[in-house]
Amino acid sequence: MEKIIDIQEIIKYYHVGTEVIKALRSVSVSINRNEYVAIMGPSGSGKSTLMNILGCLDTPTGGKYILNDKDVSHLNDDELAEIRNKEIGFVFQTFNLLPRYTALENVTLPLIYAGKNKEERLAKAEKTLVNVGLQDRITHKPNELSGGQRQRVAVARALVNNPSIILADEPTGNLDSKTSMDILNLFDQIHKMGNTIILVTHEEDIARHAHRIIRLKDGMIESDEINPEPFRTN
Repeated sequence: MEKIIDIQEIIKYYHVGTEVIKALRSVSVSINRNEYVAIMGPSGSGKSTLMNILGCLDTPTGGKYILNDKDVSHLNDDELAEIRNKEIGFVFQTFNLLPRYTALENVTLPLIYAGKNKEERLAKAEKTLVNVGLQDRITHKPNELSGGQRQRVAVARALVNNPSIILADEPTGNLDSKTSMDILNLFDQIHKMGNTIILVTHEEDIARHAHRIIRLKDGMIESDEINPEPFRTN
């Protein structure tokens, strides 16, 4: 199996006044290409800190992070931004769509940063929206879409650059049960196409869709187990 992520003895400390918060304490984990992994843990367990480091949104205080054979542990902000745009597609609980842009325009944004020309951007964004079932919503703005449709736009935006990893942070947190199942079904399809998915959640029933579940507690890995029977929506 080919490793796509390898973090070795990652620590992350924050200073709050005179207090030192030890958010991650010597965390080591590897994730292979095309794995579907859930990261779980209660509030304060370190899962959000770990997600920020995996997503190159933050750098560790110590340890090493190898992403796709590149050491990204101590890059500067500009270098991290370049890695993020190339390697990682983000899906957030709050969708993070630009309200004045259509679905198509929102999905083209990563391609603008990647330097693609307008014709290529529009063609690729439209194809990706079709792939997530939104062919009839391409010209709609976020306020004209349901919560599930908005999250599908966010998923399309995450996919459009063909990233190495899809990193989903509580992606069903603002959705009702049926719509949540629709989005998780979409993640199943994306995984089958060969994508690596990392799903950050505090909900057991959401984590059960992943093939592997990593649990954090007090900034350390409490357990890391294969899920023998991933839940499927269809």
